[in-house]
Amino acid sequence: MSAALEFQNVSVAISSGRLLLDDVSLALEEGTVTAILGRSGSGKTTLMRTANRMIEPSGGQVLVAGTSVHDLSLILLRRQMGYVIQETGLFPHLDVERNVGIVLEAQGKSREKRVARSNELLQMVGLDAAVFPHRFPHQLSGGQRQRVGLARALAAEPKILLMDEPFGALDPLTRAEMQDMLRELLKRLHTTVLLVTHDLDEALYLAHRIVLLGEGKILANLSRDQFLQSEQPEIVAYAKAFHRGESSASPGFNRKNGAA
Repeated sequence: MSAALEFQNVSVAISSGRLLLDDVSLALEEGTVTAILGRSGSGKTTLMRTANRMIEPSGGQVLVAGTSVHDLSLILLRRQMGYVIQETGLFPHLDVERNVGIVLEAQGKSREKRVARSNELLQMVGLDAAVFPHRFPHQLSGGQRQRVGLARALAAEPKILLMDEPFGALDPLTRAEMQDMLRELLKRLHTTVLLVTHDLDEALYLAHRIVLLGEGKILANLSRDQFLQSEQPEIVAYAKAFHRGESSASPGFNRKNGAA
């Protein structure tokens, strides 16, 4: 069986000749969550955007269920991929109901079906459908806007969900609530998810596989358990950088001179 989403020897070069992605090959199994970690500028978002052709590779190809994305209608390709970004991208002049149903509106679905689907999705993401449909984005908290953005991405029942730092702008408690909500939601759906994040804990909590990128190349592609146990230097350095506070908060830490 072919992968739900596959990158085959994908490279992306800019006009100077520098490679943002360098011969990246990666397959996402259907119904799994794959998290992409790496430094800023490592190519995480660039890789994700080749999936829905927001960025065109200079080499290699991207396949959806075994078919090249270039053999698919661009509009249909993007409609069948949910896309969630950090700032949600909600239309400020549209209420929540229309924001959630905008893809269905573009598909020509009746208002009755759009409203029903919008209400269903709002409940799924933890927003009361009796309260939120006619609010506007500026009337929502950051976490509520992110929930609406997720509901919109799921409106057309996409088989693939692209998530680019979806919770990065939220406070830690709201972020944890969103992660819990997404994890429970994905248990009910059979959606293939590509998640770009800087947060190692988020990757470990949500993903089945974790991919570490560096300078446009895949440095590691491991299961969650393998990633935790790996002694690969790049992984050890990433984990150590992320959990610096744990060692500084240990009982033997000297607050005055910053040493144990």
